[in-house]
Amino acid sequence: MSIPQPRPLPAFEPPYVMTVFTSVRTRGGEEYDATSERMTELVKEIPGYLGHENAHTPGGLSITVGYFRDEAALIAWRTDEEHRAAQKQGRADWYDSYTLHVATVERSHGFVR
Repeated sequence: MSIPQPRPLPAFEPPYVMTVFTSVRTRGGEEYDATSERMTELVKEIPGYLGHENAHTPGGLSITVGYFRDEAALIAWRTDEEHRAAQKQGRADWYDSYTLHVATVERSHGFVR
């Protein structure tokens, strides 16, 4: 069985909202993977969620970029109770540090061979 070729998400029709969550994990956190999977399932239920992409460096930096149709969709995700609980646990147990950036995308295009 061949491994699928990674591809970025397609360009979305602007304007839309983009979040960039950059983090460094602590060494602990057995529940992290299960919670991360649950958050992926949960965010897909948010009306206006467009998708997300993850990247990890060998040194331990993780970058997750999330795409939302509008601010209302992002607010729904930000204020979801289960997501809020995961954020709280992340600060207590899973993250050494993180930064969140939120922006409105004005231009977007892509290329696929």
